[in-house]
Amino acid sequence: MVTDDQLAELAARVARWALNAKYRIVTAESCTGGWIAKVFTDAPGSSRWFESGYVTYSNYAKVRDLGVSTRTLEEHGAVSEATVREMAIGALRVSGATISVAVSGIAGPDGGSDEKPVGTVWFCAARRVPGGADFELLLEGQLFGGNRDDIRRASVARALELMLRFEQPS
Repeated sequence: MVTDDQLAELAARVARWALNAKYRIVTAESCTGGWIAKVFTDAPGSSRWFESGYVTYSNYAKVRDLGVSTRTLEEHGAVSEATVREMAIGALRVSGATISVAVSGIAGPDGGSDEKPVGTVWFCAARRVPGGADFELLLEGQLFGGNRDDIRRASVARALELMLRFEQPS
């Protein structure tokens, strides 16, 4: 199981990187319920690099707050690559931040299906391309085991790790 200390260390790594790069971060969360924003804002001084967080738990909130297409939700569902892509880009557009991370999944104990079992989580980290209107995207799906808390903790950790992939030169 991912511990609070491990989450704090990952968040500190993201913070150092964001400060050095002069990035502002926004989160777009569903199954993690704001936990990514929480681990970021647990650190003193996070206002220097953390812009805002959106908890868009319902489909309606995803559409209203982040501009996710109702068609995307109807065709792919809330827990999908297409939806987290739109969440991440929408969060950047609405907030004006530089980097976003979006997560949507099924933390359980119910709500899963044969196609998308409990523990299915989709992630998207997005970064504005300097000098343009385009975005660089990192997308990933995972299937985590354990109980609801285990799945949510693993999701927070994986979201932070995905963001750190932008730290690596392409």
